[in-house]
Amino acid sequence: MSSLAPSGRGAHSGLHGDDSARPRSAGNRAYEWIVTAILAGDFAEGEFLDEGSLAQSVGASRTPVREALQRLQAERFIELVPRRGAQVRVVTAREMEEVYQARFIVESHAIRDVCARRLGAPPAAAELVAEMEDAGRAQDWNRSAQLDQRLHSAIVHHHGNEVLAEMYDALRPRQVRLAVRTVTTAPERLDTISREHRELVAALDAHDADRAVSVLATHLREVPELVRAFPAG
Repeated sequence: MSSLAPSGRGAHSGLHGDDSARPRSAGNRAYEWIVTAILAGDFAEGEFLDEGSLAQSVGASRTPVREALQRLQAERFIELVPRRGAQVRVVTAREMEEVYQARFIVESHAIRDVCARRLGAPPAAAELVAEMEDAGRAQDWNRSAQLDQRLHSAIVHHHGNEVLAEMYDALRPRQVRLAVRTVTTAPERLDTISREHRELVAALDAHDADRAVSVLATHLREVPELVRAFPAG
């Protein structure tokens, strides 16, 4: 494990890049550092993390590092293995399938209600798509994945059911990690992803629920070459 700062593209962003200007506690700083390293691929799936090395790299004591590891376990980035420590979780094809299924159930429900009420796409949707395309061109996979999550979350929040939105946002860490893994495995799909996002926004603005749900189903389909890149689980 490297004691250097995370080296992946967009490594400064962490999982919650928009919060970077806010004062951060040592625990939050440790969390952001570790999750960024995982998303950037500096820590391989299955790798055990040394608490002391993490503390040195973050510039903090072991206590905030332990707090960060507890949070990362809750968000399913790592597993805390008795007598062995923190291990980076291996993302499986089955997990990807289940996350996509859960997303489709929630997002399709929100889409149908948004179209029935003729709300149109969320106000920030077009800007998020454009920013995502910029991040893709810059190969900033971390930021691209965060923006992807924000776009889909905006659609669910636009529906107006706060409980449903909270349930959806609980998937954020796994959703971002899967998105990073997917785009680094098949960066040639960026154009397809961008086109589907624009079609989804257009269908929402046209209040066409059937079209929007159809685009979403295509967007979240299982691509064989991606599935093969993940362990079966």
